[in-house]
Amino acid sequence: MATVPPNFSERKQEQLKPYLHDSIVVPDELQANVLITTLDKVYNWSRKSSMWPLLFGLACCAIEMIATAASRYDLARFGMEVMRPSPRQSDLMIVSGTVTKKMVPAIVRIYNQMAEPRYVLAMGACATGGGPFKEGYNVVSGIDKYIPVDVYVPGCPPTPEALIYGLLKVHEKVERQSILTVPWYRKDQSEFVPVPRLGPDIFDPRQVELIRETTMKKPVVASVAAADGGDAAHAAAPKEVSNAAKSRMEEAKQRAAAKRGA
Repeated sequence: MATVPPNFSERKQEQLKPYLHDSIVVPDELQANVLITTLDKVYNWSRKSSMWPLLFGLACCAIEMIATAASRYDLARFGMEVMRPSPRQSDLMIVSGTVTKKMVPAIVRIYNQMAEPRYVLAMGACATGGGPFKEGYNVVSGIDKYIPVDVYVPGCPPTPEALIYGLLKVHEKVERQSILTVPWYRKDQSEFVPVPRLGPDIFDPRQVELIRETTMKKPVVASVAAADGGDAAHAAAPKEVSNAAKSRMEEAKQRAAAKRGA
């Protein structure tokens, strides 16, 4: 999970400062003809009013997402009625459902294909932290371990009202952003997320150093035993196989080869 930057409070207060045009006084005779605002205000208003979600459902939360887009809740009033099937036409990924290790590489690849600015909303307990399947061998404990998440919507599954509230929080985040500080207008700031590799287990290329340090260090049992006097360390050390055991293994191999030949 992403850590909070040390200057998070200062940056938040900077975003909440009143706009400059709030202190500009317009004469009464020009009130109906003059509109004063900032470029950030217009730019963010247009982005949040036409945000296109990515059609990406994984499990039961996707049913609630579909219900949110239906006529009863009507996402069209937020300018979000078109759920794009292509990541290159979307700017909001709604991860709705259980994220398995087999699905993580596809999610990260689709996230990398989305154009900046892009946002991620984790919908439901499974996408945010694993949910009831957290201890499963094939389930990821939160999609935020692989891609950055902007808004979390709890629930199992969350209601359409909860999803709409989460979408409004995404809109609020968009409104607080400035062209001068957003990463997609800065050189070497937009991060490409390496696609995890799926083998016997999911492998995140960003954890190479941590995995190397963990696997290459000395075994804990041997180091503790050596500190106790060395007898336990000698017992834990690998032992040489006797000649009798080697002959039995060779005979078993020959019998297996003979059965395969027959």
